[in-house]
Amino acid sequence: MTRFKAAVVQMASRPDDPLATAEAAAARLREAAANGARLVVFPEALVGGYPKGASFGAPIGLRKPEGRAAFARYHAAAIDPGGPEVAVLADAAAETGAFVVVGVIERDGATLYCTVLYIDGAKGVVGKHRKLMPTAGERLIWGFGDGSTLPVFRTELGSIGAVICWENYMPALRMHMYHQGVTLYCAPTADDRDTWLPTMQHIALEGRTFVLTACQHITRAAYGPDHESALGDEPDRVMMRGGSAIVSPMGRVLAGPDFSGETILYAEIDPDEVIRAKYDFDVTGHYARPDVFSLTVDTRAKQAVREV
Repeated sequence: MTRFKAAVVQMASRPDDPLATAEAAAARLREAAANGARLVVFPEALVGGYPKGASFGAPIGLRKPEGRAAFARYHAAAIDPGGPEVAVLADAAAETGAFVVVGVIERDGATLYCTVLYIDGAKGVVGKHRKLMPTAGERLIWGFGDGSTLPVFRTELGSIGAVICWENYMPALRMHMYHQGVTLYCAPTADDRDTWLPTMQHIALEGRTFVLTACQHITRAAYGPDHESALGDEPDRVMMRGGSAIVSPMGRVLAGPDFSGETILYAEIDPDEVIRAKYDFDVTGHYARPDVFSLTVDTRAKQAVREV
């Protein structure tokens, strides 16, 4: 397969203005494509916002009125799959021909999901992944995805899939992605800790896959005045510091991590490196022991109400 350039975009959301965020992301996509990128990965919850530091007024056994008001604002800033924000991104993908992986907050009735959209420049929106397991306080504001949105897309660049933030600590989910043959493993995240890069290197080595992780670099000033911030309210307070990176199938860091501010990181991807790396370790192939271990994945959609 032909080598190509991939990019991870480290940028700030505009949490109260999803359309402005989508337009800013589209500009970054055009910039990355102009620099040769054919795969472009954006952070978790970029469009719709990641409410870092907010508690939504929910001490145990109590929901405060101000928390309900905060959720209503957050719900209003989420997006619909067929909304104008997605159209802006799809138009930019079509213009550039790039394949895009972008984190959004998806609105489905009264429930919100932390979702990744897959946008193929030639085909438009081809699928999505809803986060299976929101972490800690995220469970208050986000619904739980099911096994019906765990796709891997086979493209001329390779097999593209995405796992969001701490889902990457779920061994069974990773195993399912490896089983589907992922070669371009995308990890949109809000985790900016020093421990995140070693996790990405481990996954690259475990799956013998390229790993592309993107995190926001965002300050308190980007959030509106009503945002509750346990981290402080100084305008220049860094809420998420980035740490985006690209890692090779042998665990070598090709780009990043970057903690300096908004940026785009690039790396040349050699698809043949995946097979070279799997020569001595194929976790769902010759290094598996199905006589001892097996994994069952339920990929059916789970709906609360079914009409039969």
